Amino acid sequence: MKLLSVNLGRPRAVPYTDQPEGLTGIDKRPADGAVRVAAPGPKGVGASGLAGDAVCDTRHHGGDDQAVYAMAREDLDAWERELGRTLADGAFGENLTTAGLDISGALIGERWRVGPAVVLEVTSGRIPCRTFQGHLAEKGWVKRFTLRGAPGAYLRVIEAGEIRAGDAIEVVHRPDHDVTVALQFRAATIDRALLPRLLAAGTALHPESRAAARKYAAAHGG
Repeated sequence: MKLLSVNLGRPRAVPYTDQPEGLTGIDKRPADGAVRVAAPGPKGVGASGLAGDAVCDTRHHGGDDQAVYAMAREDLDAWERELGRTLADGAFGENLTTAGLDISGALIGERWRVGPAVVLEVTSGRIPCRTFQGHLAEKGWVKRFTLRGAPGAYLRVIEAGEIRAGDAIEVVHRPDHDVTVALQFRAATIDRALLPRLLAAGTALHPESRAAARKYAAAHGG
């Protein structure tokens, strides 16, 4: 398992975002050399966990619990075949493009060591939005991406440091539950009856997802 690329975005004005200034950092490109990774601070205040990476709409993106976004190259390759177009590393706005790592099957709370120093923890899948659809310019993209059920993973930074393309990725901890990224994503999008199952992931689960699961369980006697 390895890191194929570390991808950074710069602020860019586009017509397809509801960010107040019309800016997005979703168009990410592979970086040359090492990139510093650290916890950025709470959502709404902190942005990206990667130095030099822009998160423009901090109402919905960035912060400690979604400091880093990872996508498997294998999933990008599957989309290339379906869409009939090339998708470069970073095309989905991911910070990390990985190889050999089953991101959809990763457990919430699973920890990855990336390179010699950085440790990241899986918190949730990525929910597609209008900006993502506009960036890809594919009709019905939000629905298609949701139905595929391979959303990539948001991660929090447990141990800071530098990473670079080519770094090894090692799974150093797998928690004792069955809540995967794919399950969390499905519960959050198309099968809300699954929400109470997410509570088994405990505090490793993204706080917003945990709150939704608690609310649903309370309302439905879960």
